[in-house]
Amino acid sequence: MTGSARFLAARDLLLRYRMDYERAYREFAWPELDAFNWALDYFDVMARGNDAPALWIVAGSGQHQKFSFAQMSERSSRIANYLRGLGVRRGDRVFLMLPNRVELWDTMLAAMKLGAVLLPAAMQLTAGDVRERVRTAEPRFAIADAAEQAKFDGLDAALVKIAVGSGDSIAAGCPKGWLDFNDGYDAPAEFEPDGTTNAKDPLLLYFTSGTTSNPKLVAHTHQSYPVGHLSTMYWLGLQPGDIHWNISSSGWAKHAWSCFFAPWNAGACIFVLNFARFDARQALEAVVSHRVTTMCAPPTVWRMLVQEPLASYDVELREIASAGEPLNPEIIERVKNAWQVAIRDGYGQTETTCVIGNPPGQSIVPGSMGRPMPGYRVTLIDPDGKPADEGEIALMLDASGGRDSGAPLGLMAGYANNAEATRHVMRDALYRTSDIGMRRDDGYYVYVGRADDVFKSSDYRLSPFELESVLIEHEAIAEAAVVPSPDPLRLSVPKAYVMLRHGFTYGPELVESVFRFSRERLAPYKRIRRIELYELPKTISGKIRRVELRRREAERGDAPVRLPGEYWDEDFPERR
Repeated sequence: MTGSARFLAARDLLLRYRMDYERAYREFAWPELDAFNWALDYFDVMARGNDAPALWIVAGSGQHQKFSFAQMSERSSRIANYLRGLGVRRGDRVFLMLPNRVELWDTMLAAMKLGAVLLPAAMQLTAGDVRERVRTAEPRFAIADAAEQAKFDGLDAALVKIAVGSGDSIAAGCPKGWLDFNDGYDAPAEFEPDGTTNAKDPLLLYFTSGTTSNPKLVAHTHQSYPVGHLSTMYWLGLQPGDIHWNISSSGWAKHAWSCFFAPWNAGACIFVLNFARFDARQALEAVVSHRVTTMCAPPTVWRMLVQEPLASYDVELREIASAGEPLNPEIIERVKNAWQVAIRDGYGQTETTCVIGNPPGQSIVPGSMGRPMPGYRVTLIDPDGKPADEGEIALMLDASGGRDSGAPLGLMAGYANNAEATRHVMRDALYRTSDIGMRRDDGYYVYVGRADDVFKSSDYRLSPFELESVLIEHEAIAEAAVVPSPDPLRLSVPKAYVMLRHGFTYGPELVESVFRFSRERLAPYKRIRRIELYELPKTISGKIRRVELRRREAERGDAPVRLPGEYWDEDFPERR
């Protein structure tokens, strides 16, 4: 049996048991692959003569582009031939910085066909970020949106730069020192690979988001993401012919998860709505008018969507999901009441595909991120590496677990150019996620927080996520980040840094209402003890950098002095 046949057999099993988690988990095994190139051996074969829609891009103005699988196969082959003509060879690193436009998907497929290694980058990167990533990853080629050319000024002249969209403006023309990507569509439509692709050959290099440390370079292969995302396909509940919208910025691993591999693994159409600034009403109208059937969005988006009268939108959504950070149960309940469809949470990292999730047809436990996905063996370990009911989430890498034992196919190959970091997270036959979870008696897992974020107060372990989930249910709180604040008696107390919704004014009256809200909903040892209005520091992917807030608190010491604009719960003794 060929590698592509093994891949299809594994995929078809998950599609067959889409609603039967126990059987899917029991019978699924990662396909054993030697030679395998997902773009050539799977996508091109599936796309041959296939006029079904593969990619549907809609602009905020209403203009849209729709491409079939057959068209995407031909377009990417032309670009592969073009890039080969420019000198792109197997193993060459290509820096990719494009928004959600068709050339992004063309390039992804083309690079896979060539055996090149892609470094996807977010559009939000600054010139300094670009310089640092190019210095660290040492790509030979860069493909970027023409509007971002200034971010590449002053880089090594040996970097071959290719501009996308240089003819989009009135002042058409390619930037000086850049080649025009559009010339690639004149290249031949038939592509012949220069050799065999090994499934373990490198394919993708992703920088982590850097929430607790400097970003690391995560290396994925021709099997770890293309094939590994069978678990993501299963979690999302995708089927052939679905119109799937994953609301994600390009350049991040989640974009590859649900805007590339998972939908096309299922033969679904990827839907994209481009707007200058996210608009909840426009997004919901698009879901209705374009008859989107499956959708995934981060918690921030869901919190914006529920501000709209959801029940008035006649959606055709069959499956909806959330990932990136845990979603608080109150949002899930509001959406379910409006649409009679439950948001299903999922968990994974840049280093993995979907590891834990709530697949279709299964009971959803409020506050839980679900159960291990087929192909993943999950355990929790204490600080000594021993099994625990609450501890660090880890993946088993040994060969003692039966026919599908060993490292899961969706796990990264390691951190590029950082063997020490790789050994550290994969020691003792475990991959350690640095995330803390709790396993319930029914086998469902609850997310507690990043290992660096969980803290002790009066000898109780507190989860920032749990406390933040309560705070954002207050009508005035748009976002919150909870960190330990030094206290001479309790060691530390929970402090909330908050940002307000429009129309609310920060001051004693509002803060008192938040303290009261906290006391009514949290056990005494979990109560928020300090509050400060503060612009939350975030990574460019939008995740809160609590490490900066913890550092700010640590620098204040134990002195009982309030920071500017900070309130303590004891400031309101008569109401306690």
